[in-house]
Amino acid sequence: MHDARALIEMGAEAVRRLARRGYSLDLSELESLQSRRNQNIRSADELRAESKRVASEVQQTAKQGGDITKLKERARELKDQIREIEAGQEEIEAQLRDLLLSIPNLPDDSAPDGDSEEFAVEIRRVGTPPAFAFEPKDHVDLGEATGILDFSRATKLSGPRFAVSRGAGAALERALATLFLDIHTRRHGYTEYAVPYLVTRKTMTGTGQLPKFEEDLFKTGVADRELFLIPTAEVPLTNLYADEIIPPAELPLAFTAHTPCFRSEAGSYGRDTRGLIRQHQFAKVEMVKIVDPETADAELETMVGHAEACLKELGLAYRVIKLPAGDTGFSAQLTYDLEVWIPSQNTYREISSVSNFGTFQARRANIRTRGEDGKPKLVATLNGSGLPVGRTLAALLEQCQQQDGSIVLPESLFPYLGFRRISADGTPEA
Repeated sequence: MHDARALIEMGAEAVRRLARRGYSLDLSELESLQSRRNQNIRSADELRAESKRVASEVQQTAKQGGDITKLKERARELKDQIREIEAGQEEIEAQLRDLLLSIPNLPDDSAPDGDSEEFAVEIRRVGTPPAFAFEPKDHVDLGEATGILDFSRATKLSGPRFAVSRGAGAALERALATLFLDIHTRRHGYTEYAVPYLVTRKTMTGTGQLPKFEEDLFKTGVADRELFLIPTAEVPLTNLYADEIIPPAELPLAFTAHTPCFRSEAGSYGRDTRGLIRQHQFAKVEMVKIVDPETADAELETMVGHAEACLKELGLAYRVIKLPAGDTGFSAQLTYDLEVWIPSQNTYREISSVSNFGTFQARRANIRTRGEDGKPKLVATLNGSGLPVGRTLAALLEQCQQQDGSIVLPESLFPYLGFRRISADGTPEA
């Protein structure tokens, strides 16, 4: 969410920057609403001042035995006028808020031009994609052949875009999540949280999922209580400090959590419907940071490294790209994607997005700290996947597959699994 005054002061610059992400800012509409809001506030203040003066005059005149009939009539008129202006003010405030909530974040000037992944800029590649002396299978065929993944039974239970893992597959999912949490808490200094998976509309609005992306969310409710299933742990983790002022000495704050994520994937039907790449429910380890805005750029680079550490620990080939302005998420200023090599598709696919949101989410959620002058100021927020379990499992199965159908696992997982290999029939082998 934006400060209307700041956008108006930026003027053409705000229009230019938002146009880079395909958003056309109607500056005249914004100026009109802001002007009407300010005029209403002034008019209401003037009327309240006059109402106070008339009330005082009524008291003085009554004490002196004078006629207060006309004064009382004027007092009633003023109260009616104030109520009318306040009602109009509520309507204008709602219109202004709705408009501001619909405006995406201003993209960073360092983001490349363009509106799709083809305009992304590759930063680096790490690791060499495996070369196979056979035709590599995709993770669905590998998982079903070994019996560690079962998509048909998942469909029977919940419909398409769900998965059931069993035996070594379930153990592998648990091991990946624990490995990622250990990396972030023991090496990178994040504090682990266990958070609710159901949150309020206000919480979803704070991080930018609402109102724009309501069709992408699953929601439920009991009686008059409305709750949304989280699409990522970013939502509850970032909002932990909503409506609070964080002492400067406590910054930066770094959180991590392993949660299920629920996404309707509205508008994406026909894309990645097979396997673990795009599901309605998946598990993910998330990283969130709340920092002073002056350090946010450096923190973004650090968080990218934290996500990369997970891929390096598993020995997976991947690359890092910088997203173009037009392909950057609604709330983000700047985003790096990590893409892991998927042999069956002969390409890199997204496995993590790491973003700097600047003060955008902090303004919506009212998260502040204090500046050097002691006055409250907005913090900056960042988040990134570190990593999703399902997509990591898919990449792991495909990059580590053997000609006989077995899977040789990275040594880093042995302490969590107690086995190093999954045979072609799904049996764990030391």
